[in-house]
Amino acid sequence: MLPSVNYYQVLGVKPNASDAEIRQAYRNLSKQYHPDTSRLPNPIAQQKFLEIQAAYTVLSNPEQRSSYDLQRRYAQNLQRYLARTQGKSPLSPGVKPQPRLSSSAYLEPHDRPLSAGEVFALFILGLTLLGCVLLAIALGLARGQVLIDPPPHL
Repeated sequence: MLPSVNYYQVLGVKPNASDAEIRQAYRNLSKQYHPDTSRLPNPIAQQKFLEIQAAYTVLSNPEQRSSYDLQRRYAQNLQRYLARTQGKSPLSPGVKPQPRLSSSAYLEPHDRPLSAGEVFALFILGLTLLGCVLLAIALGLARGQVLIDPPPHL
């Protein structure tokens, strides 16, 4: 459920660490565990150094860090929920209860708010549609065509 490696623990920083703190921790650990400078056996130093690089790659990029944090919080909330519901009998035999998170829970990866560019594109699309309808009405009026036939009189 949780991502397999806690990148904050790998770098030895808190989840609310600043970019400068993350960078400093990365520099210190990379000097300590670099395969060329470490006193550890080469395979162990390489593995540790790769973990440090992976953690820094994710935590130094704001978008990746945000996604990683969201994924960790979602997994932690799901684990807490499942831990609370363990031992409760399901409504019908043989059916496991499905975890239901509130509508204010974290968003699914495909269910995200629109970006400013997407909102702008939708706005332009709406204006274009409205302009086409108004243009059709204006052309009909300019040609003298009746838009709606009046009902026949008896």
